[in-house]
This record gives sequence, structure tokens and C-alpha cells, in this order.
Amino acid sequence: MSTTDAPKKSRETDDVPVPATLRKSLKNRHIQLIALGGAIGTGLFYGSSESITLAGPSILLAYLVGGLAIFAIVRALSEMSVEDPKAGAFSYYATRYWSKRAGFISGWNYWFNYILVSMVELSVVGSFVNYWFPAIPTWVSAAVFLVIICAANLLGVSKFGEFEFWFAIIKIVAVIAMIIGGLAVIIFVLPTASGVRASFANWFTVGNGFFPNGLMGQNSDGSWTGLLMALVVVMFSFGGTELIGITAGETEDPKTTIPRATNDIIWRILVFYIGALGVIMAVVPWNTIDGKSSPFVQIFDSVGIHAAAGILNFVCLTAVMSVYNSGLYANSRMLYSLAKQGNAPAYLGKLNSRGVPVAGVLTSAVITAIAVVVVFVWPEFAFNYLMSIATIAGIINWTMIMLTEMKFRKVVAAGGAPEDSELAGLSGQEALDAIHFKLPFAKVTPWVVLAFLALVVVLMCFSTSYRIAVIAGVIWLAILFAAYQLTQAKK
Repeated sequence: MSTTDAPKKSRETDDVPVPATLRKSLKNRHIQLIALGGAIGTGLFYGSSESITLAGPSILLAYLVGGLAIFAIVRALSEMSVEDPKAGAFSYYATRYWSKRAGFISGWNYWFNYILVSMVELSVVGSFVNYWFPAIPTWVSAAVFLVIICAANLLGVSKFGEFEFWFAIIKIVAVIAMIIGGLAVIIFVLPTASGVRASFANWFTVGNGFFPNGLMGQNSDGSWTGLLMALVVVMFSFGGTELIGITAGETEDPKTTIPRATNDIIWRILVFYIGALGVIMAVVPWNTIDGKSSPFVQIFDSVGIHAAAGILNFVCLTAVMSVYNSGLYANSRMLYSLAKQGNAPAYLGKLNSRGVPVAGVLTSAVITAIAVVVVFVWPEFAFNYLMSIATIAGIINWTMIMLTEMKFRKVVAAGGAPEDSELAGLSGQEALDAIHFKLPFAKVTPWVVLAFLALVVVLMCFSTSYRIAVIAGVIWLAILFAAYQLTQAKK
């Protein structure tokens, strides 16, 4: 039966044949966990070691400041998503409220960013599998998980939401278990492997206190350290939180669900990042966290629970699958949106009877598979150069969101709100006051966030590992501008 012949039944599930359109099948519980899962990944479980080494206990302030910046970015995106819930989110908004060029750059930048992130996640999945099955080649693990996640995305958006819901649950349980376990060690004064009594006082008494490396300073080897340098690592650990905007076009009740999930982001950052790392540094002296193993493993090892390494390995395996699952979903919807804008081949804008942009899913999966092959064949090139682009692409994406939000408000004030929005027919301050989910202090907040992101880019120039990302970012933007001009010239 063709999609045009299918009876028009309820769209509550992806299994009912209806005319090809995106399904609003994501429920509140899906969005809540997708938003949270996007902020919790291997960056917390393993990457936090690097940030702790740079700033010591003051890393808690870095996560607080970075968390506030991310909260403002997601609030800006959600302001637009609630009024105009569309697939492609910021790419669509950049096209609608700014220019076609802005939509092209925003969309393809985000798509390529997630291709590279997915590439890295799939390339390391084999190392987690080898923990239990060392004889399985890493490329086999990558291929199997790519097929599994691709198949899950082809089943429909509600299935994607269900997968992501349970992936997030596993990560949440792991973090909460660590926090409770750490608090038990502190409260009951249990002995630790380091011999240092577990206490929150350790933030101030171990290794030169709360600010051991100050705001910023140089080590004897010339490398920079301190609280400001840690901001660079912290910001990239928050990558993925903007996924909540991508889901708006397929959310059951965006006017209720999106604001609730967005507002919950800030306390989740407080609990899962600041709370977890605060407990870790109370139990394990921060200057003994060297990155050779996860701080989460160290906290359990320190009290003799050695099974923690295996448990965390499982958690990280699900975290990797979660990132790729979200990445493939986001990329397929971004290609769909770009095609509808005229910024991508038309075949990417077609949906099947389940409301899935199959061509977008398969195209993204194939390109990711090629990228994974590049990692296995030329690992040094892939991680040094391709990941540099992925690193700066996140900053570009957040910058575009804030600039687009300002453009959105200008259009709304001029009476150009979407026709199906409650703002339709309104203009001036009346229209701005009627925005359902406003960005707080909207006249100032975008400029503060943009200044903060600019500071992060400047700080990246002080780090040898991130400096190349800044150079790559300039080249990458030039490529995107040139690509847009080339596509327009052909048309």
C-alpha cells in the first residue's frame, strides 16, 4: 500500500501507516531523558580527569559557569523551538529568521560535527567490548553497533526515544550510585586506599587548596593550567545538550515538554557534574587523579570495590551507543531540514510511511562508516585534524544559535512570527511579551554568552592540543562559505 492510499489513523505510534510526515511521537519522559543523556557521557566518566588535573577542586566553579552558559544557549534555542517547532531546529531557524546562507552553514556544520563525533565513538567502542572479549577485532564491534543503531533509527522516532530513554537511565543510575557510595564513605568515615580521610574539607586542604593552579598559569614545561584553561575542557563535555531543540519537531506537546526539559538542565548539571565530582574529590585526593583510570573507578577502588571497573566499562559502552544513537537521529533530521530548505539534495527530504527520513539515516550511517575506516587506517590524522574540526564546530554551533535568537526576536517584533503561532498578527513589544518561553534578560544574555564563547576560543589558543582546532575552525568556515556560494552558482 502506498503512503497516499493509507488510511488516516492516529499518529500516536510509528507502526500506523499514515501519509508520510514526521511523527510527533516523543513523549515527555523521552524528552526529559534525551536532554539529560545529552549532558552525560564519556566526557564525565573519563574526561573529567583532565579538567580536575588543570584546576583541582576549583573545577566545580568551571562546571557551574560553563553550565550557566549552556543553560542560556539551550534556553535561546528552546525559545524558538516552542514557538516554531520544526525538524532541523537551529538550521531551520537560521534560514527562516536570518538567511539561507546562515541555514546552510548552521546545518552542515552541525551535521559534519556529529559525523566526526560518531566516528570517534564508534572507533572506541571496540576497546570497551575487548574488556570482556579481547579476541573480537575492534572493527567488528564498530560495524555491529553501527548496524544495530541504524536499524533502531529506521524503526521510527518513538523507538529512538525508547532506546535513548533506557541508555540515559543506565548513565543516571551509575552516577547516582557513585554519589551515594561516596557520601556513605564520607559519612561513615570508611578507610580509603590513599590513607586520607574522606571529607569535603579535602577540597581546601589537599594539594595547595581549592585554587591550586590559580586562574591561569604556566607549568615548567610551558603548558598552561588553571581554572580558565579548564573551561575549555568543561565546555566540550557539554556538547549534545542542544539535541533537545532537534526533537521539537517530533515532540507530542512541545509547549509543555520543551520548557520543562530545558529548565531541568541546570539542576541536572549541578547534581550530575558538580555533585559527582565534588564527592569524588572528597573521597579521592584530587592530586592523585591522573587520568590513567576513570575517577569513578578510583572512588570505588579506594574502598576496595574492584568490580567498579567492569561496571563502568558497561556504562561507558552504553554511553557510546547513546551518543551514536542521538548523533544518527540528529543528523538524519538535519539533512531532512536542509533538503526542505533547498540546501541539500531533494532525496534527503523524503520520508517513509513511519515518518523516518530513511535516506538521511542511511547517508549519515554510510559517511560515518567511511570516517571510522579513516580512523582505523590513519588514526593520527583522524584524531589530530578531524577531531579539531569537531571541537570548534561545537563553538560555531552555539554561536549560531545565539545570533539566530537575536534575529528571531527582530522578526517577531516586526510582525513576522510563524502563522500557526500564538504570536501571529502581533508586532513590537506586544509580540515579544507574548513569547511563551522567553530567554531571561534577552537583550543582554546573548551578548554575554557570545563574549564567553569568544573567551573560550582565545583560551584554546593557549593549549597545544586545542590550538589546531582554532586554525581548523577558520578553514572549516571558509569551506562552508565557499560550498554555499558554489551550490548557489550551480543553481
